[in-house]
Parts: sequence; structure tokens; C-alpha cells
Amino acid sequence: MAFAAQITFRKKYIYNVALGGCLGLFIGLLQSCTQSKSDDTTKTASATDSAKAPFCHTKPPSRFAVNQGPSATLAAGSDDRTGMLRIPGGSFQMGADNDQARPDEFPKHNVTVEPFWMDATEVTNAQFRAFVKATGYVTTAERKPDWAEMQKQLPPGTPKPPDNVLVASSLVFTAPDHSVSTDDYSQWWRWVPGADWQHPEGPGSSIKGKDNYPVVQVSWDDAIAYAQWAGKRLPTEAEWEWAARGGLSNAIYSWGNEAVDAGKTKANTWQGRFPNLNTKRDGYSTSAPVKSFPPNGYGLYDMAGNVWEWCSDFYRADYYQQISQNGTTRNPKGPNQSFDPEEPTVPKRVQRGGSFLCNDSYCSSYRNSARMKSSPDTGLSHTGFRCVKNG
Repeated sequence: MAFAAQITFRKKYIYNVALGGCLGLFIGLLQSCTQSKSDDTTKTASATDSAKAPFCHTKPPSRFAVNQGPSATLAAGSDDRTGMLRIPGGSFQMGADNDQARPDEFPKHNVTVEPFWMDATEVTNAQFRAFVKATGYVTTAERKPDWAEMQKQLPPGTPKPPDNVLVASSLVFTAPDHSVSTDDYSQWWRWVPGADWQHPEGPGSSIKGKDNYPVVQVSWDDAIAYAQWAGKRLPTEAEWEWAARGGLSNAIYSWGNEAVDAGKTKANTWQGRFPNLNTKRDGYSTSAPVKSFPPNGYGLYDMAGNVWEWCSDFYRADYYQQISQNGTTRNPKGPNQSFDPEEPTVPKRVQRGGSFLCNDSYCSSYRNSARMKSSPDTGLSHTGFRCVKNG
């Protein structure tokens, strides 16, 4: 889908449906795996425009502070690496591997990373529950939005929405029961009061019996808070991609180059016609328990599909162009500031890996090089994370 259409939908949704909700949630939606494939002309234009554009915020807005309630003290045994794998250091070419790549995946550039430890799986509901129990932490989706802070990311003069809209809410994927135009995101996303990590689809849903499922509806702020408590950190985008490749050189996917739907099931993705018909060939309609699919060459699970994973980096559309001029870059940590030409007033963080909503005929964000951008207060029903430690 063209970016213009995405922004048109965003404005319609904000002004006519749920203006008072957490704005960042819409941003994550609009840049989810339902992005269209771009031609070479779009790639060039996007890169040029973003390079000319001015910087925006130097840090995320503080409307949702990281520490809420009791102090997020480090967990006992925070040096414990149980459930983590040591990822060897090395050099690779980071970025686009095939013609499905989008503009911000170009150009391919040389990167070297140091060894590090990485969670073998996405952080699970059980792990996140232990954090919440120990700290009393309240996630972004569970908090009432602060209108004064929201205004910083909205066009000047935007009217304040009714108080009954300014409630703790989140966006939930809901498959329509018939074929719909893929140009209209409102056909499959619902704004649901009460949707949060314990109720991923809203008040009537539950994570009971799903301790080994990835936690979702978590923002970047939530992920950072958990990582600090656990004595870990979020991976850099370079670390994430190096780890996802699993020792394979220039492979499209974490398992190699075989198409996602060819042969044996390799990841939790959308099979069938998106967004109304999922054949569930992989056995799941939404997220799957961690370790449901074979690991990559480094022993890491779900580096493709299942849920999107937060990285530590700010997002810039032209970052790869900038960094490629340096020759080989060692341990890149992303740009110093965020800038997305499609949302110039909103700082973004990078997400990687795709989700259960990704479909090869509509998007292909389970590719190793695929990138997504979302504001740090974004949480959705297909957004999670995993952590790393220095190695």
C-alpha cells in the first residue's frame, strides 16, 4: 500500500474514530507487515526525501515514563544466562537480500559485531509476569493516555477528544469474515479498551494456559523496563539481523532461501488470503508458543514470524545510506536521532522479524533484512521482544 494511503487512513482513524487513544499504537499499525512492495523509483525518492528532511525529537516523549510504581530493581541472579545462547561475533553484509526489500533496507553495507548473548526465544508471558509481580510495573497499554503529551505528536490545533475516548486501550487484529480491500486497515484492526498484555484481544481474552507464548501488547518502553530489571538490554538492529541470519551468508530468510510456504512449515506466518482467510497450515491463527518451529543455525527460535521484536535503535529512513559511507562499521547502535519522513513529528524505534500476520503475497517482513518502525509507546497484538547481554 502506498504511504499516502496509509497516512490517509491514519488521519481518518484518529480524527473520526479514536483520536484520544494512544497515538503510537496507530503508528505501529500503519507500518506493520502489511506494507506494499516498492519499486526502484520509490526507493530512490524515499531515500532522497528523508536525507533532505530535518531531524525531529532527540528522544521519545515522556508521556509514559518507564518506571511506574515500585522501582524496577534488578532481578535476583541478573547475571544468569539461563535460556540464552552465545552468538559469535563476525562480519556480514547488512541489508536487502532480494527484490522484495523496501527502500529503507538499501544499500547493503558491511558491519562487524562483537560476540553477545541472546534469549533463545521471545520473552514469554510467564517471564513478563515475574517482572510485573516483582516490580508492580504498569504497561503502556494499561495507562490512561496523557493528552498534554499526546499533543506533541499531533498537528497543531488538533482538538482534544472526549474523555470517554481517553482510556487505556490498544489495537487488536480482528479478521473480517469476507474479502476486503487491503487498502483499508480499519477492516481488520479494532481499537479495544482494556486490551493489554494480560488480555491481548481485549477484556474477554486471557493468557491463562499460555505461559510459554510470547508476551504481546508491549511497548518499547515496557521492553526496556523489563530488560533493565532482568539485567539485560534490547539488541541493536545489527545484532538482531546478524543473529537472525544464523551463520548463513546473504540468505533471504533465517532458514535459507526456500520460499516461506514451500516444503515443511518453517515459521508462524499467514497462509491463505489476507486478511480474511488463514488456512492455518502452520497450526496457528495468531501467535504460537515459543519453540513451535525449528531454530536457526545459532539455535534461536522465531527469528522469523510469530511476533515483531523491538530493537534498541532509533529509526531513520536514510540510516543505511549514511552508514554505508563508512566502509565497515563496527558494532553500530543506530542513528543518534529518529526521523521518519512519513511521520516527521513522531520519534520511532526499530522492530524486526515480522509476525503471524505476514504473508508472502502481500508482505514479506519475516525476511532477515526486513525492518519496521514504531513509536516507543506502541503496543499491538503482534508485538513482543527478546533481550541480549554483552558477551
